[in-house]
Amino acid sequence: MGKHLIVGAAGQLGIELMLALQDKVGPEQVVLADIRPIPHPSAAKSEFVQVDATDADAMKHVVERHEASTMYMLVAMLSAKGEAAPLDTWALNMQPLLHALELAKGGLIQRLFWPSSIAVFGPDAPKRMTPQTTALNPTTVYGVSKVAGELWCNYYHEKYGVDVRSLRYPGLIGFRSQPGGGTTDYAVEAFHCAAQNQALTCHLDAQERLPMMSMEDAVRGTLELMEAPSEAIKIRTSYNLHGCDFCPDELAEALDRKGLPLAMTYAPDHRQAIAGNWPDSIDDKEARKDWGWRANHDLEGLVDHMMNGIRQPTAGA
Repeated sequence: MGKHLIVGAAGQLGIELMLALQDKVGPEQVVLADIRPIPHPSAAKSEFVQVDATDADAMKHVVERHEASTMYMLVAMLSAKGEAAPLDTWALNMQPLLHALELAKGGLIQRLFWPSSIAVFGPDAPKRMTPQTTALNPTTVYGVSKVAGELWCNYYHEKYGVDVRSLRYPGLIGFRSQPGGGTTDYAVEAFHCAAQNQALTCHLDAQERLPMMSMEDAVRGTLELMEAPSEAIKIRTSYNLHGCDFCPDELAEALDRKGLPLAMTYAPDHRQAIAGNWPDSIDDKEARKDWGWRANHDLEGLVDHMMNGIRQPTAGA
């Protein structure tokens, strides 16, 4: 097998995948690509390529030059930020994926990962334990692009045999980098504010329940999906993935139980309208059945994991 190429490596998920893959396969087997430098000291251990993922020729050159056989295509503009620039969001979320699928179709990439999201669900999907197969009528351009991307992934698999794999991530919560413009960002901010004894203004309703997941669980699930034998992967759109679920009030209460009282006030804005159309919880039984997925962190475990990470001297490095 060739090298592992992370495109969009400077983002929140990209940094976490970089660290996990460096530890798993060795830094020399990991290639990092982004339009900007990677804000983490461990990036220096692996080769970095500055590239615009919307440029098909440039992407092909990177793959060929670095002999990458596995690609993690993470480039995206997230939900809340994306609503301010719908056409830019569509272009950024679709073009790099299509370039990656074409590279895989041509045999340059043997295995491709692309992240989807709970943003694919809209107001007509069941709120509790949202099933794998249900109506996908999102209300954001981010969600629209993710539905389209899922269909493209399935099309390339069915028509060309491309080994593409995907997960519908819930809100991802990690301590190493700042959130990137998503609707669930308040949860990451809450942990940092609690650690610094600062107040937080939450832009969702106090009782707005959403599916969430520790970044550690998300990365582990991603690598487990990518390591599973091809015949075990039954879904080529994107697998539902669930960690835990909570509302802002419950997160504040969990922090308080750990001796970290958080002064949280509420000022719902356009992000509440987005969150209100998303699931409360996700049914991920297909991922459990097909390739053995299990989340490690419930809410209490997530709080412990996040606060331990934030308190490390190198947490933000």
